[in-house]
Amino acid sequence: MLIDFFYTLRAAKLPVSVKEYLTLLEALQAQVVGPGSDACSMDDFYFLSRLILVKDEKHYDKFDRAFGAYFKGVELLTDFTQDVPLDWLEKILQKELSPEQKAAIEKMGWDELMETLKKRLEEQNERHEGGNKWIGTGGTSPFGNGGYNPQGIRIGGKGGNKSAVKVWDQRSYRDYDDTQELGTRNIKVALRRLRRFAREGSAEELDLEGTIHKTAANAGFLDILMRPERHNNVKVLLLMDVGGTMDDHIARVEELFSAAKAEFKHLEFYYFHNCVYDFMWRNNKRRYAEKFETWDIIRKYNKDYKLIFIGDATMSPYEIVQPGGSVEYNNEEAGAEWLQRLLHAFPKYAWINPEPQGVWQYRQSIDMIQQIVSNRMYPLTLKGLEEAMRMLSK
Repeated sequence: MLIDFFYTLRAAKLPVSVKEYLTLLEALQAQVVGPGSDACSMDDFYFLSRLILVKDEKHYDKFDRAFGAYFKGVELLTDFTQDVPLDWLEKILQKELSPEQKAAIEKMGWDELMETLKKRLEEQNERHEGGNKWIGTGGTSPFGNGGYNPQGIRIGGKGGNKSAVKVWDQRSYRDYDDTQELGTRNIKVALRRLRRFAREGSAEELDLEGTIHKTAANAGFLDILMRPERHNNVKVLLLMDVGGTMDDHIARVEELFSAAKAEFKHLEFYYFHNCVYDFMWRNNKRRYAEKFETWDIIRKYNKDYKLIFIGDATMSPYEIVQPGGSVEYNNEEAGAEWLQRLLHAFPKYAWINPEPQGVWQYRQSIDMIQQIVSNRMYPLTLKGLEEAMRMLSK
């Protein structure tokens, strides 16, 4: 199991060597943490592995993300009598069901789902695993994690089937990195189709044509004219989906974000999760403390701003049309209502979707968002960006 952990760190582009990995195994065998220590927990293993495997603190963030992604849902065993340190850890596998078994599991309606959860919370008094009724892991109940249900409420753990309509868990997102270096200039070239230049500011450059004309009019006496430089005056309001299924697209979205910040002088950005509701945020670590009311955003920026959404539009349909449908809190108004308000406030808009266009037809939520944005949804490809920028520049 730790071999897979090692490869996970390497896949996250952490400079971890085989020698460091073997040192970690030696530390475990020597019981640096574990039976011979005062306490044994996943925290102990985390700090030990970070101490041995990470040599530069600049890599701490990458290590945290890789560690969390791999060991989410892994529980520490209490029996440390085994000789092999690998027996410390147990991976709880997701329940595998055949297509026929999955089809036999019926969905609950929204109201029934919420009412049933309330009853389960009142009745349940112990841990459950592998069943079809109680809140637990690895089963077919609509409540819990690690199992399968066509729609349910994920309580803790890591999502696997992407069918949860609510998530009861503390979720941590990270900001997109706007300093990400692009491996190609193609994205920047595509965004330049939206640029509109105008002369603004103080006179800073030579007006050659005007100087020639003025000098000729003055019988050859040189009369130098200056003029303001041309600047891109396009204004862009960028709203970016973050967390959940968007984690699969971080690298590409960061490239687009970097290019947008380089190309547009007037760029404002905010984050949302899955669908826009009554507030957004600009810093994911402080998203609960520093909220920006969507109404305030609509009032702050005028219709000159081009509105660009970046999101995979992959979510439960309830999140779009149902009050209280957000997976994170009980929103008073449906996401579709807020989307319509934004589109009305900013008539020039487009939705950029990083999901492959071939899967759009199989996602009900993508179809719903496409209808709301009047089919102004474009794939995150060079051609898609060019089409989006061409439409926004009209």
